[in-house]
Amino acid sequence: MEKKSTHILNASSNLLGFSLVIITSLKISKMSQSTHLDEFAGIACLFFTFSCFFSFLAIRSKNEKRSDKFENIADYLFLIALFCIVLAVIIVTMKVI
Repeated sequence: MEKKSTHILNASSNLLGFSLVIITSLKISKMSQSTHLDEFAGIACLFFTFSCFFSFLAIRSKNEKRSDKFENIADYLFLIALFCIVLAVIIVTMKVI
């Protein structure tokens, strides 16, 4: 099976930036108190950060077993962070409609 660590690292770092833009725009517009959007984006930031960290460790690890373990952790953290972003998008959609 092909390694996913590089793909996870790339996607996580890009979506981390997206989540930080969400939080920054909410703070600038002073809308962070009226929704839970910033909480979901903040949680997503944490999970994307840890996903980046573990995928980097998976890439750099010399031990194949340890590399697979780090890759699985990064994969699950990435999935949880994606779920948080989906919740944030749902919140935005419900507020707009």
